[in-house]
Amino acid sequence: MRPTLIGQRLHKIGIRPRQDRSTALFTLAAELPAAILARVLSVHIQVAVQWQKASAGDWASYAADVSRRVPEKQ
Repeated sequence: MRPTLIGQRLHKIGIRPRQDRSTALFTLAAELPAAILARVLSVHIQVAVQWQKASAGDWASYAADVSRRVPEKQ
């Protein structure tokens, strides 16, 4: 099936693929650091940063938080 046909069929039953895709991407952007998001989705880091800002994901302090973690003793 062609993507266009799939989209039309989904639209007929009330599913909006573009809206749902955007929602999923922005939810993911709010939950992951931009560097990981960019690598997982194979997008440029600046695109991932823009999605993150648009989704209000706050990862500005992520690296600082990670650097302060104390390694567990084994």
